[in-house]
Order: sequence, then structure tokens, then C-alpha cells
Amino acid sequence: MLITGPPGSGKGTQAQRIAERLDITAISTGDMFRTHVMDETPLGVETKRYMDNGDFVPDSVTNAMVRDRLQHQDTSNGFLLDGYPRTTCQVDELDDILAANAHNLDVVLQLAADDEEIVRRLLGRARDEGRSDDNERVIRHRLELYREQTEAILALYDRRGLLVQVDGCGDIDQVTDSAMSGIETAKVRQGT
Repeated sequence: MLITGPPGSGKGTQAQRIAERLDITAISTGDMFRTHVMDETPLGVETKRYMDNGDFVPDSVTNAMVRDRLQHQDTSNGFLLDGYPRTTCQVDELDDILAANAHNLDVVLQLAADDEEIVRRLLGRARDEGRSDDNERVIRHRLELYREQTEAILALYDRRGLLVQVDGCGDIDQVTDSAMSGIETAKVRQGT
């Protein structure tokens, strides 16, 4: 399954909680990027430039990283991708990866949140975690990119009957419960 939504909508928090409840692996492209940046790998140095500006890391880099990660044994019983795909090119790549491994996508969970709530959350996170990619200019740029590029994938997954939308604002437990209900509804709808 996939979890998507604007930056700061709670994807990382909910991905971990949902993955625990479903006993599957949560995979965050953002965490993978930050690890490379922290380790100052060649990929990390390149990635940091994009992240600091609030830009998406190029599809070719992201696709290769996800393709490699989905080959790991811990994904054989299912996985939850957090932060991927973000573009229609990445959707095509994910379709190819899944087909090559005889997997199907069961649900795409979208966490919705108001822009001003997102800015407030991410400025708080920047203060608490010291993240260079969370300042107001970068946050608003990331929201703009989300609307321009990522929202197109939501329409695509909606046409496939995979999209479940949940309000990402409010109490963390309530969001998790709503997400789990949405996932179960999607599974029943698909007969999985």
C-alpha cells in the first residue's frame, strides 16, 4: 500500500502506526534520503541540494532507490510506501516494479490537511528537530510542488479504485483509526 499527502500531513507517523497494525514494513523515501545526507554519501550530497530547496529528488535517483529497497526480504509479506510515488513517472516505475515481483497495489491512503496547519506543524518540527528543509519558504514551495505534481497521481489512483482519503488533522489515534477503517473498506471493495 501507499500513504500520500502533503508534507506535514502526518504520513510518517501514520505509516509507522499502520505498518505495526498490519504487520508490514513501512518504507519512507524521506528517511532513506536523510540517511544518505547524514552519511554524506555521493547520493546524499546530491540529494541535500534538492531537499534544502524543497525540490523533489530526481525520479531516476528515487526510482533506483525504491526498486532496490523493494527487493529486500522484509517486503515479501507486504509493505507501506511513504512518500513514493510523487509523480506520474514514478507511478509508472512502481507499476513496473510491482509487476516484476508479482505484487499488486491494494490501497492508496491519502492524508488531507489544511495548508496553514501544515505550515504550523512543519515549522514546529523544524524547531524541534533542526531540519534545514523546514522553513516557511521551503514549506510553501513543497506544498506548491505537491499540488502541481503529486495531486495528479491521486486522480490516477482514484480512477483505479484504490484511493482512500482520510482527514490528517486532529488526534493521532483518531487519524489512525480512520485510516484503518478506510483501508478495511478498500479491501472489502476490492475483495482482498
